[in-house]
Amino acid sequence: MEKELSLILDFDQDLEVHLNKMYPNVNYKILSKSLDARKAPLGRKPKYVYKILINPSKSFDLDLKKINTETKPLIVGSGPAGLFAALRLKDYGIQSIVFERGEPVLERMKSISKFWRYGELNEESNVCYGEGGAGLFSDGKLYTRVKSPFIKYVLRKLVDYGADEEILYVSNPHLGSHKIRKLIKEISKELIEFGSEIHFNTEVKSLIVNNDQVEGLITSHDEKFFSSKVILAAGHSPRDFYQTLHKQGVEMKKKDFAVGVRVEHKRDFIDKAQLGEFSDHLGAASYRLSFHDKKVDRGTYSFCMCPGGYVLSSGTEKNKIVTNGMSNDSHNSSWSNAGIVVSVKSDKLEGDVFSGFDFIEDIEAKAFEESKKVSSGKELPAMTLGELRIGKLNDGPLPKSSVPSKLVKVNFNKIFPDFIIQSLIKAFEQYDKKLPGFSDSNVLLIAPETRTSSPITVVRDKQTLESSSINGLYPCGEGAGYAGGITSAAVDGIKVVESLIKELS
Repeated sequence: MEKELSLILDFDQDLEVHLNKMYPNVNYKILSKSLDARKAPLGRKPKYVYKILINPSKSFDLDLKKINTETKPLIVGSGPAGLFAALRLKDYGIQSIVFERGEPVLERMKSISKFWRYGELNEESNVCYGEGGAGLFSDGKLYTRVKSPFIKYVLRKLVDYGADEEILYVSNPHLGSHKIRKLIKEISKELIEFGSEIHFNTEVKSLIVNNDQVEGLITSHDEKFFSSKVILAAGHSPRDFYQTLHKQGVEMKKKDFAVGVRVEHKRDFIDKAQLGEFSDHLGAASYRLSFHDKKVDRGTYSFCMCPGGYVLSSGTEKNKIVTNGMSNDSHNSSWSNAGIVVSVKSDKLEGDVFSGFDFIEDIEAKAFEESKKVSSGKELPAMTLGELRIGKLNDGPLPKSSVPSKLVKVNFNKIFPDFIIQSLIKAFEQYDKKLPGFSDSNVLLIAPETRTSSPITVVRDKQTLESSSINGLYPCGEGAGYAGGITSAAVDGIKVVESLIKELS
């Protein structure tokens, strides 16, 4: 008989030994596991909090009813939203055709390595474009605030492709950039073996639309592919493509977003600040920080925290600089980093629906210009928090960093609008109250962090999930404004397939 059990154990207690004392030779399944490392009197051990299912009944995933159709949906983008949309179509027995402007994983990694080492940017295949999408080099975080029954489906699929079972129950599941690359290759392999197609190095230039009905698309090779169902999962960066879609009548609207910097600390400082005297036994620690300035109604918060990670140059265009963070599953770097980003209200920006892109690109271009003034333009702009506070650079060297490409000293006042600078300064003051030492003057800041989310929403019907203006077009994922990470993007790709299936049925 099934029985749910809650347990709180010291971090170094063995769960299986403890359970066998209570329930000898019993079968069990871990439903959830979280670490309680709250500050406590010296000597108090951190605890793991478990939910356990005793004698779990066997359950089987029911095969979905196969759909008989000659329609092959076209999918733009091979990030989490696009690939999981293709997987869900496969569950229904439907082949699809996926288009990806970048390269397969292995070739993409070579292009990115050239960029980090020599500054040679491939504008079609980089940290944002290519098999696996932007999430492939972001960190492999799987936790999400989205509530959906499809989350378990996504995590279960990842386990089937080689992820550790623990992602099914730990409170903040994390794959690491190294592992997620292997999983993405397995997903693509399965799709191709099933009969679906993936066209790499193939940018979609425009849709084929007739009387507000999508009929297919045109690629960069001037090839036409026809289908009455197109899933748009293009990611958050291809402004040129979204401009083309807008001209073709695809309805879009502005969306709030955030920009800021990467902050980097020595990993052992963050570990001890979060986990105390037992930090050496608990792995790399993470944090989540936020501050809302009520006077101006603006939030500043940590984004994509990478314990034991690296800060990377992540641009997609020449003459523009972007930063991002990542970490491998081993968390083997001596540094930990996070984006500290300031919310930007879209209704405060003058201009058309693409004013958010304008705002972002202006920052990225200034970052490149300032870098080039003092070096080659390939180096990431950086300064200390102390220098940010006083608004000028000192003569001292920058702290050591995880950045594989070089850093160059730049005054961020020449990159960001003043409201971003002031919001960052105020937020760091508050963060130091939560984590003493977090905002010391010698803390390293690296700029700019600008690709936190898409600055537009591709409007869709709340019921059918189709574009509000083009029938048969299904916008989804982070680029369309409906997700904010690997898991939520994958879930959104599945959701649009479920809606699409209703139409095909």
